[in-house]
Amino acid sequence: MSRFLFVVPPLVGHINPATGVAAELTARGHELAWACADPDLVRRLAGESARVFPCAGPVPGTGEGVRPPDIRGPEALKFLWEAFLAPLAEQMAPGVTAAVEEFGPDAVVADQQALAGGLVAERLGVPWATSATTSAEFTDVFAGMPKVGLWLDGLLHRLRTDLGDPNGTGDPRFSPHLVLAFSTPELVGPEARQGEQIRWVGPSIAPRPAAPDFPWDWLDPARSLVLVSLGTANTDVGARFLTECVTALRARTDRVQAVIADPGGALGPSDEEDKDLLVLPSIPQLPLLERADAVVSHAGHNTVCEALWHGVPLVVAPIRDDQPVIAGQVTGAGAGIRVRFGRVTAPKLGAAIDAVLHEPDHRAAADRIRTAFRAAGGSRAAATHLELLATGASPKETP
Repeated sequence: MSRFLFVVPPLVGHINPATGVAAELTARGHELAWACADPDLVRRLAGESARVFPCAGPVPGTGEGVRPPDIRGPEALKFLWEAFLAPLAEQMAPGVTAAVEEFGPDAVVADQQALAGGLVAERLGVPWATSATTSAEFTDVFAGMPKVGLWLDGLLHRLRTDLGDPNGTGDPRFSPHLVLAFSTPELVGPEARQGEQIRWVGPSIAPRPAAPDFPWDWLDPARSLVLVSLGTANTDVGARFLTECVTALRARTDRVQAVIADPGGALGPSDEEDKDLLVLPSIPQLPLLERADAVVSHAGHNTVCEALWHGVPLVVAPIRDDQPVIAGQVTGAGAGIRVRFGRVTAPKLGAAIDAVLHEPDHRAAADRIRTAFRAAGGSRAAATHLELLATGASPKETP
């Protein structure tokens, strides 16, 4: 049996896909450990028994990492790298080094945004895989921003010089050994990045702890169910958008029920007698998606993939980071409609919801992606590729 060290950022959307792969590897008898700047978060998502090596690192949304709510576009991308991803790599590196030396993994699995994992593994001569939990990097993100692309190249070169093998030449976001892409070209598009080490395994969907006391008998099977979620990292900017959602959905209660995730409490407490809209700080997203007819989302990669895994079309309202790219993938594939997060009004949002609910092309596209996702193999396929990597198989030898 082999040993695998998962190196992850302290971000729910990046840890969740890894937990499915880790659970599959554990079921096959392998030994697992984690390295993260937030061990408690890993244990909450991967299980209390998870072995976690603590690392230093910034916590998103605190200290100098608090992003101005109005920052967008190239400025937001530069802020993400300068205030979070680069410092995270630099501060995690000593902890990752200690974890590799103590645990002795046969392979390191490094999240694409936890660059210390790949750089340290490269320096210490350990085979490593990239865990690409967003597909944004598999398209030419900088086609319209060449200066930003050159700036990022310089930043990555500095990180390699400081943390990795100074003689290395590859992009630390893409392992030369194995890249696990948790999507498929059917969503990413015909221009999706390819390479002999890239494996399109589709989403890693794993069971999660059940949300307590969700009122399942509240759901009305005679009406369409719409889920609304802006993820866990956008509570600072979501109030206006969620309010417009409520207005749009209230106008359709004769045919629609809605469940709205509101972790920041922007909408206030839900009325227990309300049979049309249910507002909760957290929702059991996966089991609800089995019953949902549409999703309204910020185009976070996990939410998009989980919706399409269930064949559910989306209305996407990207806010920042990789979300505009993912939203473009959704609309390019025909599986949803994009609206402007900061400017959309209730009537336009309502029209978009009506379209994904009732125009058959969107659901047909979502079903096509669902089929591709499930055929790709998910966590089982990812685990098999990692097993081959740990035993020394080259990318050309893997299926």
